[in-house]
Amino acid sequence: MDPIITNTYQIFHGDSLEVLRSMPTASVDAIITDPPYSSGGLMRSDKMKSTTAKYLGKNGGGRPAFSGDNRDQRSWIMWCILWMNECRRILKPGGYFLVFTDWRQLPACTDAYQGAGMIWRGIISWDKGRAARAPHKGYFRHQCEYVIWGTNGPLAVPEADGVHPGPFDGSYTIPVVQSEKLHQTAKPVSFMRKLVKCVPAGGVILDPFMGSATTGEAALEEGCKFWGVEMGEDYFDISAFRLKTVAEALA
Repeated sequence: MDPIITNTYQIFHGDSLEVLRSMPTASVDAIITDPPYSSGGLMRSDKMKSTTAKYLGKNGGGRPAFSGDNRDQRSWIMWCILWMNECRRILKPGGYFLVFTDWRQLPACTDAYQGAGMIWRGIISWDKGRAARAPHKGYFRHQCEYVIWGTNGPLAVPEADGVHPGPFDGSYTIPVVQSEKLHQTAKPVSFMRKLVKCVPAGGVILDPFMGSATTGEAALEEGCKFWGVEMGEDYFDISAFRLKTVAEALA
């Protein structure tokens, strides 16, 4: 499937690691992405189940399952270091690198992040609210996910460069709106719009695991350009339609 390239967005269908290797060095201002967590279940047999069975129950809300979510933790860390290292090459010096994760993979993800040479600077918490999927009685609710954030080398001091508007909030309480989701694990557009504000208007934001292009929609709505990669054909088509619709509405 050929890439779709416009003045405001470029999207590519294929394996993210292969596509990343073809991208030019120091070409994007930020990378904001939500890779497969590979965290569902405790046993190898659990991890091999479809994403629908692991995370959503019987029908997944009618949204297609996605691949790449069945690695054990050792192979997941090695895989993350590979694609994160390519991201470091593509990211401009001082550019932001934001990666979603959950409580199970938080320690492993921060290890991979630093193993790829990024400077880890903190964690943003996302409270999904008490309507989030409830665990068993006696458990504390798993109502938070996390964004690991840092930069490719030193971050320019905001007061000195006059570019970065921050400081940005380090914690957000934003509920999931099921009717808005086009992907099984899509994040709210309202949340993504807050995250992309770290990039000045006109900057380029890359998402190597585009899914249904929630990051892309937020980027375009905040005046940025977007590059995305997606392996699943269903989700590539969904993203293509979504971005075309958003771009036309903003034109």
